[in-house]
Amino acid sequence: MAQKQRGGFRKNIVLYGALAANVGIAIAKFIAAGISGSSSMMTEGVHSLVDSGNQLLLLYGQRRAGRPPDRAHPFGYGRELYFWAFIVAILIFALGAGISIYEGIVHIRAPEPLRDPLINYIVLGVAILLEGGSWAIAVRAFNARRGETPWWTAIRRSKDPAGFIVLFEDSAALIGLFVAGIGVSLSHYLDDARIDGLASIVIGLILGLVALLLAREAKGLLIGESADPALVERVRRHLETRSAILSVNHVRTVHIAPEAVFVAISADFADGLSMGEGEALIEEIEAELKAAMPQLDSIYIRPEKQRDAARVAPS
Repeated sequence: MAQKQRGGFRKNIVLYGALAANVGIAIAKFIAAGISGSSSMMTEGVHSLVDSGNQLLLLYGQRRAGRPPDRAHPFGYGRELYFWAFIVAILIFALGAGISIYEGIVHIRAPEPLRDPLINYIVLGVAILLEGGSWAIAVRAFNARRGETPWWTAIRRSKDPAGFIVLFEDSAALIGLFVAGIGVSLSHYLDDARIDGLASIVIGLILGLVALLLAREAKGLLIGESADPALVERVRRHLETRSAILSVNHVRTVHIAPEAVFVAISADFADGLSMGEGEALIEEIEAELKAAMPQLDSIYIRPEKQRDAARVAPS
């Protein structure tokens, strides 16, 4: 049990690191905002608080998604993680972006008197160090998974939302910290507190953009995305090596969890095979596929004539 817990912690080190950083940063930002009256620091505090809640939701989603299959959900609960990822995107948009823009508008219309900004600079400096550390952990973990695949392609193909959500959040947080620093500096340099409110609006717009990108990726996972094309091609090549299979009509896949794939195969079997031989061959192929590609959680192989499969194939 202890070994399993340690394995789970190592797997979620990105989430735990981001959670620890965001909780500490949120507290510091709220204290600094209360002392200095800075609008951008207040919105940055809300930003970090929302991010902390997001990491908790993703950890909860991973726990829920790890439940074993049952009668109601024969393929397991893996997609529940995708649901919570979508909720995270909504929270970033509604709370993070919405409150930031609202706070910015309020401080532009009724700017507070400028106070000593020293506490803001101290908190921003510490926050940049902590967020930078969390961002570095997220980048390192994501790079280990993507290999030589280009960044954006790897994000689009990723089936584990926890990794790219933290990466997006930390990137947005770092950008937001620099925007907040610029807003505080310019508001004091130009003696105009409204600039600080404008910085809050910019931070809100950044969060809104990140939320839309995350929602788009989470939606695709919820609807059901196919496996990596390389995996599909490996399955097809494995089947084509069998002399008893005349043609592979189609290989259709869908992710039922980040590391679990359901695959449905239509293949034209040789006419000379008896029913018993066909069943034995299908069982053998399934065992070989699962041994070669452990992410294939469920495999369905349907013997079907090539001409019949062509008539029902999607356009």
